[in-house]
Amino acid sequence: MIPYRIRRANLADIPALNQIIAEAAQQLNAADYTQAQIDSVLKYGYGVDAQLIEDGTYFVAEMNGRILGSGGWSRHRALHNGELAPEGETPLNPLFDAAKIRAMFVHPQFSRQGIGRALLTVSETAARQAGFKRLELMATLTGEPLYAAFGFVVQERYEEILPDGTPFAVALMVKQLEPQAYGSDLIASTSAASFAPPSGAVMRTQR
Repeated sequence: MIPYRIRRANLADIPALNQIIAEAAQQLNAADYTQAQIDSVLKYGYGVDAQLIEDGTYFVAEMNGRILGSGGWSRHRALHNGELAPEGETPLNPLFDAAKIRAMFVHPQFSRQGIGRALLTVSETAARQAGFKRLELMATLTGEPLYAAFGFVVQERYEEILPDGTPFAVALMVKQLEPQAYGSDLIASTSAASFAPPSGAVMRTQR
């Protein structure tokens, strides 16, 4: 049994988060991208967006004080850390726009243990509670199977050209949020787990 909890990230977590992102990219992305592509995306695309932490929409999975993974959602238009929000940008409108799922990473040692799905569930629930009816994300080739299993579908495949000219293959994926009966959005995934609204901690036990 691996007990862990999900809580909101804070600014003090950023060094640990950046370390996890680097290790996840170097080890998990290696099957799908070249070393040059990984080095470039770490420099220009990956990283922690402090705006998400300040918005209270970025979460970490933690066990005994150690961060195992992170991920969240955004009310802003940027799909990844390399896209800078313009000054005075108007937040997304839940009636017309899709909330953005952002920066999902799990430490390689704890991959394929349900942590990514748990972070997606918390993020989706929080976005739903904020009134959003659709989710959108930019998936790496590595992450695409997880998102597909979670109900996202590919809308477009393309190569993101990073600032140094390096091409990086990604997929724009979307998910329509189906209406739920009152109270059902408080159930995290289909596993036996308890979920508290994002203002509190999510306690989960993963086998």
